[in-house]
Amino acid sequence: MFNDDSWDDDEEDSGSIEDLLRDYELIKQGSKSRFLDEEDYEYIIEYFFQNNNESEAITACEIAQSYYPYSTSILLSKAEILFQAQKYGQAVHTLDMLDQLDGSNIEAVLLRSDIYLAQYKHDQAARLLEQKIQQFEGREKVELMLELSDVYDECEDFEAVFSILKQILELDYRNEEALHKISFWADFAGMQEESVVLHQKIIDEDPYNALAWFNLGAALQGLKKHEAAIDAYEYCVAIDEKFEFAYRNMADAYMRLHWYDKAIESLEKNLELGKPEDVIFEAMGHCFEKQKNFDRARYYYRQAVQLNPADDGIFYRIGETYSREKQWEKAMKAYSVALNLNKDNAAYSLAIGNCLMEMEAYNEALVCFINAVRLKPGNKSNWMALVKGLYRSRDFEEALTQVLLAKENLGDKPDFDYYHAGILFAMGKSKEALLYLESAFKEAPAKLKLLTEIDPDILQRKAVADLIARNKRKK
Repeated sequence: MFNDDSWDDDEEDSGSIEDLLRDYELIKQGSKSRFLDEEDYEYIIEYFFQNNNESEAITACEIAQSYYPYSTSILLSKAEILFQAQKYGQAVHTLDMLDQLDGSNIEAVLLRSDIYLAQYKHDQAARLLEQKIQQFEGREKVELMLELSDVYDECEDFEAVFSILKQILELDYRNEEALHKISFWADFAGMQEESVVLHQKIIDEDPYNALAWFNLGAALQGLKKHEAAIDAYEYCVAIDEKFEFAYRNMADAYMRLHWYDKAIESLEKNLELGKPEDVIFEAMGHCFEKQKNFDRARYYYRQAVQLNPADDGIFYRIGETYSREKQWEKAMKAYSVALNLNKDNAAYSLAIGNCLMEMEAYNEALVCFINAVRLKPGNKSNWMALVKGLYRSRDFEEALTQVLLAKENLGDKPDFDYYHAGILFAMGKSKEALLYLESAFKEAPAKLKLLTEIDPDILQRKAVADLIARNKRKK
């Protein structure tokens, strides 16, 4: 509606805004003045509105109406000012007057829809647009359909959002706004299969539509058809080699397939085209970490940290690379930064505790494990680490207490029974230990290694070896 510079462009025809305001004041006071045309009043109304003088803008509209009672532009301006002032009833009344003069004014339809939405009358807005869409053609019809998609969004009718966007694309294959929106909604509403069918149809009609190829790739990726998605992205970048997000999504698909070299190539291309982003550097780090190139992984993780120093997750990943190299002190420092940034993350406390255990700082490690259990008592790994730490520090009584507490919190699990058996063996309670060991082995024989984690020598006991052999024969 409004344009800050509009009165400057036509200054020769209409005079300066100061002259217009002077003439307007004379008319307002009932004094004689030069005649003001409709466009002059529009400049004056706009001036008052832009200077946050809504009441004077309304007054100017009413004076203008007395001279131009059939002006739809004056009525539309008045309705919009009333809408901005949250005088919804008056705004609707003004639009009713406008409709009597021009029932096919699209700006009036869109404004009425906005008023209904501001009043939370979503169904009324939807009915208005559904009705009016039938009266328009071409670009105006599409504009109303896009507005209707936003109304359906407000109503949280996500399938309807997808449906109306689909209808828009059937009218106009290259409508960028609809193409951008429909990919998001297909994913959000779980309608990827419908999106695949739609975009394949669009591509059949318009094979050089890069955005349609991108959306097809995104839909296929949502269906976990990663290789087919990559093919679609390849077509997309063949048409538009600067399609930045296609390279990003392609990299994600490659990573899902564990094709890390290809993923790195796509991420590098994304970095060439767009500005540096922490998520891209983090993805690069992840790829190199998976390739066990830990130095290179840390380089990219640190690049990510420079852009987002508050991201605790990246410091955790740096710690993981050092742990894989058994550089426990460096790993612990990285984990500590992560924990300092996010003190409620039990995984960080657990990771620090594991480093301290490797460094044989058992008491400090136990403090970390206790903290991890406190933060996340429903996590089995936290309890296992605490019990194992107590065992390795030779505090068997407390280890037994904690394994019983773990079972109380999480139920009887074979993992706990293996540790329970190991603790009882260490306490000299062999008969009771064998009962727990047999129960665990019957339920989860593949987890026998848990027993050797706390004490590798346990398997050398004849009673243990006989029990395992006997149960293997039964199987």
